[in-house]
Amino acid sequence: MKPLHLAVALDGAGWHPAAWREPTARPSDLSTARYWVDLVREAEAGLLDLVTLEDALRVQSADRTDLVVGRLDAVLVAARLALVTRHIGLVPSATATHTEPFHLSKAVATLDHASRGRAGVRVQVSLRPEEAAQFGRRPELAALTPGQAPEPPLVEDVFDEGRDWVEVLRRLWDSWEDDAEIRDVATGRFVDVAKLHTVDFTGPHFSVRGPSTTQRPPQGQPVVAALSHVPVAHRFVARAADLGFLTPHDDDDARRLVAAVRAEREVQPAWPDGAGDQPLRLLGDVVVVLDERPGAAAERLARLDEAAGTPLARTSDALVFAGTPGELADLALGWQEAGLDGLRLRPAVLPDDLVAITRGLVPELQRRGAFRLAYAETTLRERLGLPRPANRYALEAAR
Repeated sequence: MKPLHLAVALDGAGWHPAAWREPTARPSDLSTARYWVDLVREAEAGLLDLVTLEDALRVQSADRTDLVVGRLDAVLVAARLALVTRHIGLVPSATATHTEPFHLSKAVATLDHASRGRAGVRVQVSLRPEEAAQFGRRPELAALTPGQAPEPPLVEDVFDEGRDWVEVLRRLWDSWEDDAEIRDVATGRFVDVAKLHTVDFTGPHFSVRGPSTTQRPPQGQPVVAALSHVPVAHRFVARAADLGFLTPHDDDDARRLVAAVRAEREVQPAWPDGAGDQPLRLLGDVVVVLDERPGAAAERLARLDEAAGTPLARTSDALVFAGTPGELADLALGWQEAGLDGLRLRPAVLPDDLVAITRGLVPELQRRGAFRLAYAETTLRERLGLPRPANRYALEAAR
């Protein structure tokens, strides 16, 4: 049996809006390093592949007082977590639409150096007027009213900009060849300037010369991830990412979504000629409420829904699963049969459902021979079965 990949998406007190009211929640600690350190150490103790850290350029709610509002910067939190972990991948979220790619390329490359090859970035695009209003560079988005659907050409343009954003990141990560640093004290040569490259990217949204001011990351290319719900986002995942998160609701849905994304990958792969055959890993997103006792998770979800005033299943983009670890293991293996490489789990309540994942689901999958017994690989790319890409500029020079 091919081992599953398991990721956990960490956000605030959990993915249920009433999570912060639970007795085990730590709402007063959400802005402390200790809170995030405790969570990621639990995830690493469970041998998970990676954690993603949610972020956005807006507050979660401007008019409700019963929700967690405010987030720390995901990239900076990930940098702190790199110091207290040894194995687990760290994938903060970043919004391409309003963030300069040069800055993010440096930040994620630095995270990869600090973690010794365990970094990635979850790329988001934004069509929200409240986010556009924070920056003023996308007036056509800022002019939309909240909830108004943008016209299809604008949607396509925003996703095209996101793809260019990723391309700039990748070129900047390659702008230093792996052996550009000489560090020869005897000759006084620290760097071979012939192995530093301008990227000279010019497009509708960015004009970036390069090179980066940060050396090539240990992975060569940190893992680029993205979430997809709709065809335009399927194309983005297929043509820009190494790791995609999909939101099926059953086995047939999983099969359909995997086929749609892989068909887009066949049309236009994400990598330049000569970079080799780069796989695309796809995980299914699930919001989880877990309990060992049959029926207890559903009871807890009903109580949380009542406190929130609205059933989470009505507002969630992903399947909301309430059941036992064994039942979730059945779902995971069914979705693997449908073509997914694993799951990205969104714990409804932190730390409760994270602990249920690491100490309930993981042992269940191990008993079935479907999950690792120890960490073996060094880098996140290796753990996901993604080869370390050759440097595009070194390949060009060798031709």
